[in-house]
Amino acid sequence: MSDDAPHRTLRPVADLPADVPGLVPDPRTAPPVRWGVLGAGGIASSFAEAVRQHTQGRVAAVGSRDRVRAERFATAHGVPTTHEGYEALVDDPQVDVVYVATPHSHHHEHALLAIRAGKHVLVEKAFTRNEAEAREVLDAARAAGVFVMEAMWTRFLPHVAALRGVVARGEIGDVVNVTADHGQYFPYVPEHRLYAPGLAGGALLDLGVYPVSFAHDLLGAPDAVTAVGALTETGVDGQTSIVLSYGSQVQATLSTTLWSRTATTAVVNGTAGRIEVAGAFYGPTSFRVVRDDGASWTYDGFRGEGKQYQAAEVARRVAAGETQSPRMSWDGTLEVMRTLDEVRRQVGVAYPGE
Repeated sequence: MSDDAPHRTLRPVADLPADVPGLVPDPRTAPPVRWGVLGAGGIASSFAEAVRQHTQGRVAAVGSRDRVRAERFATAHGVPTTHEGYEALVDDPQVDVVYVATPHSHHHEHALLAIRAGKHVLVEKAFTRNEAEAREVLDAARAAGVFVMEAMWTRFLPHVAALRGVVARGEIGDVVNVTADHGQYFPYVPEHRLYAPGLAGGALLDLGVYPVSFAHDLLGAPDAVTAVGALTETGVDGQTSIVLSYGSQVQATLSTTLWSRTATTAVVNGTAGRIEVAGAFYGPTSFRVVRDDGASWTYDGFRGEGKQYQAAEVARRVAAGETQSPRMSWDGTLEVMRTLDEVRRQVGVAYPGE
């Protein structure tokens, strides 16, 4: 985009619906999939419940390095098979798709493990620690011919599809600014994964990836990245503010922190109005369209927990024989990782072994 083109419209998506109603198919209409959950933490629990309650799929097996933890997970979510260790999980013939829900530091290793076993893979965000690791995973998936997707569940939610429709129809004019924040309060405990460099801790990869990916979804990859941050005593980012620049006048202003439970809202500002997304903007929620001509309306996008939509996307793409999703494409994941890498470089965060 040249500097003499000051405003930016939503980049086109081939299958973007033209109207607000019926934007996202019911997850229950997606083909059944047998999931293997790699890791038995909190986000894995919410995913397992979303699959069980809102899709035709089922979690067929769970794997953890701690057998007791795996058994507790299985009991809580009605999972018939437990595995102590990840190799047994990815080799399980009952599993079609492996959901990688371990810390960021291990996404690369565990995604490759599943791909080598010939399994399709859904990898929690942030996809890996850095772009180089992401490329290795995607190159392996390409060579194996398996489906791989970053689990950026926000992109598949009804309110995001509706929001993109509002922008694409020009209801708020040309987008000139996107703002979004994600902060949660975590007391300082050096051993906690979010404070541990060895587990790729910090606010950015765990929380900040949401506003960064949201801006990428609406505006694409930025022309320039500017970031300032404050580090924790362990050397990971505790708080970061980011400006993504597109040409001379379009920007995304984003923030993330481990030290405060913020509003977690987003606003898409255009030349003829704005879209105010309620918190938490990255989960099922509502938004309000406020036009400069005085018109306004609200979209209610509350639809349960929300991870069922990405699960359904995986099921549909796998059934169709595809290896990636156009809504969270491999190039899209690499673009986000490139931005996260640059933010970390400017803030001064490096992880052991990078």
